[in-house]
Amino acid sequence: MQKKINVAVVGLGFGGAFVPIHLRHPDVGRVSVCDADPARVAKMQTQFGIAHVHATLADVLADPAVDAVHLNSGIPDHAAQSVAILDAGKHCACTVPMATTLDGIRAVIAATRRSGKNYMMMETQVYAREFLHAQELHGQGFFGPLQLLRGAHYQDMEGWPAYWQGLPPMWYATHAISPCLALAGVRARSVRCFGSGVMREEFRKKYGNPFPAETAIFALDAPTPLVLEVTRTLFHFAHGYCESFNVYGEDATLEAAQVHHEAPVLFKLARLGAQPGPRASTVERITVPDFAHRLPREIAHFTGMKNTEHEEKTDDGRGGHFSVKHGGVHGGSHPHLVHEFIRSIVEGRKPAIDEIKGADWTAPGICAHESALRNGAPVDIPDFR
Repeated sequence: MQKKINVAVVGLGFGGAFVPIHLRHPDVGRVSVCDADPARVAKMQTQFGIAHVHATLADVLADPAVDAVHLNSGIPDHAAQSVAILDAGKHCACTVPMATTLDGIRAVIAATRRSGKNYMMMETQVYAREFLHAQELHGQGFFGPLQLLRGAHYQDMEGWPAYWQGLPPMWYATHAISPCLALAGVRARSVRCFGSGVMREEFRKKYGNPFPAETAIFALDAPTPLVLEVTRTLFHFAHGYCESFNVYGEDATLEAAQVHHEAPVLFKLARLGAQPGPRASTVERITVPDFAHRLPREIAHFTGMKNTEHEEKTDDGRGGHFSVKHGGVHGGSHPHLVHEFIRSIVEGRKPAIDEIKGADWTAPGICAHESALRNGAPVDIPDFR
């Protein structure tokens, strides 16, 4: 009989949303939790009957019963903590981004290779129902040849935990970059990026970042000319929360909704010669299907647009994480991420978003910010293979 995987969830603000999914997954055995805030730990114990708790990450790593760690700590800690987890002989799933420096990326790759354990970057957007639908359409040739890709992530992080304040926007751009690169099946080769807007002085101190917004153009390693345009904002920007990607093809285009709960827009261009005169185009808002059928029945319901278990029982200490409170949890991606991570361990294979894919989707943002600090000078993006 296949041994079940014992998982420790570290960081229960955002990470709390994953606890019930791990608990229900048929290949997961014991689930333990760890957070610096005792109130969050107590909440998980009370609501989900968690029996095993850890005070620190060091305690997690010292526990021989823990097979895998799902890391949801602050962005600046991701690389070092991932290395520690892997070096302790445990599999590591880490929320995005993989690191904030190229050296940090290299350190995680090296730790993955010497440990022989799995590393997975838990990028939500490539398992969101909107992306999975676009991926299916692209696989059918629906868009025709890809002509342009565009990603955007608008969010104001003022008032969030201290490590967010002044964070360079492109350091946390994987939600906008990853779906575009994943859809095209390519990596970004080089980037030119410009910073925009004026950052208030108190926000510049921690990271030396003067820009509340950054916009980049990435050249891609594609067989035909193809570029990716990405805009990322974190502060002083009047726009609602939005993570989006747009796919522009010769035959059809899919543009993500700009307002939460609105439907994506599909444009189709009439076949050349199908009618006299200029080629006509049609436009419609489409209903994106759910992809719960790809999951074990025990966790399939966690993709739903209205998941009362998450809405009522998960809290980040500030009234609930946006993605959790609004149901569907990042486009229904969370159970897909958990399932891929756990099954990769059970099946003894690399996860879909392994250390190289994580590097391919994180390094472009790091290099983009470097370009912005150099007033748009081109920066080559390393190939970590």
